[in-house]
Amino acid sequence: MDATIREEIHHVWDELADFGAGQSAQAIARLMAFLCDRGNAWNATWAGAIRLDGNRHDDPLKGWCVGAMQALHAVDPRPDEGHFKEILRIWDRREIDPSFLLPIRNVGAFRTYSFRRELPEDWFGSTFYKRHYASVGTFDAVFVAFPLNEDCESHFGFYSREMFTDEEIARFAYALRGIKWFHRHLMLSQGLLMAASPLTAAERRVLQLLLTDATEKHIADQVDLAPSTVHQHIVRIYRKFGVSSRAGLMSLWLNRPG
Repeated sequence: MDATIREEIHHVWDELADFGAGQSAQAIARLMAFLCDRGNAWNATWAGAIRLDGNRHDDPLKGWCVGAMQALHAVDPRPDEGHFKEILRIWDRREIDPSFLLPIRNVGAFRTYSFRRELPEDWFGSTFYKRHYASVGTFDAVFVAFPLNEDCESHFGFYSREMFTDEEIARFAYALRGIKWFHRHLMLSQGLLMAASPLTAAERRVLQLLLTDATEKHIADQVDLAPSTVHQHIVRIYRKFGVSSRAGLMSLWLNRPG
């Protein structure tokens, strides 16, 4: 890998360390934007994958689902991550597409997987590919998976209008393999290190503010909920993280090497 690119990646790692505990969305966007620019990708996603039931032998996806996700760019005509969430709904219904089986290979190991290198040529003529990828200009997609434990993985996806090169894939892998603390931070921010009880959408909103110096009243104002409701969310958040106070919660983020 070119020494200049390597140094740029190291600089971005330093930038990520400066984001506050409640700024995970901004940190993800910064990292994805950088890697898209250096890897010839027009869009990127992050997904927190969790295994809720690994004992179902009739499930080809082995109990895995996506607990949270974030896209760098919205895809018209669907706002926010709607385009990608449509794919996730199909995943949750277990309407198995061959592309769904790629992330299941070698679960538990750091890995990359890609469409153009690993899927058969006839898949690119399928209705699924045409609807969800070709229709928005995606020719190839590459993913990098980082396992946090046997039930939690952090996945970054990159989407290009042409085939990714080996060098571009190597850049993605190098940049994402060297920041275990950051993957852990992302999973914590979504409550996904407790795979049996991930945070609800409302709890995630409260958590982002709870990781700042905002009071409960200020949090209630920001999320437009009654203070009593916010307090209930906070109690559940503490319980799910196994802590009893805001200080205990913050210590999870400060313990990056863990």
